[in-house]
Amino acid sequence: MARVLVVEDEEAVRDYVSRVLTMHGHTVLVANDGAQAVELMNDHHFDLLLSDIAMPMMDGISLALKVRATRPHVPIILMTGFANERQRAHNLSLLIEGLLSKPFTMDQLLGAVNKALANRRKQEREETEEVLQSSSSESQDGKASSASKSSSD
Repeated sequence: MARVLVVEDEEAVRDYVSRVLTMHGHTVLVANDGAQAVELMNDHHFDLLLSDIAMPMMDGISLALKVRATRPHVPIILMTGFANERQRAHNLSLLIEGLLSKPFTMDQLLGAVNKALANRRKQEREETEEVLQSSSSESQDGKASSASKSSSD
């Protein structure tokens, strides 16, 4: 399964999200705010960032911008209970993979996480196929040019 960083300043929500994801096979690390999350991101590899928006120190949107700049392939899901924060997050639709409105159910949480991880795996497969096709066509070009060179000798 995946390594997930959960960033949430409300202990009850942080514990709930962590328990649900752990029950479903994910490895979860938690942070209380964006600043602590940045430290963890520097020290560990994560497959997914799941962050609250409204937090002290560094909010989830600032965290998402920072993570996207340094780790562009890490999917980001934001959570919020505030309507004005939802609007700010919707304006970042190209930056984030999902937005969970609090309160959310276990199924909504797992659905958003599974969708973000599946999209990331699909993107990785496509990137791998592109590299393989590129290296295959380069090696065929190399064979063709060396074959034509030997025939012209």
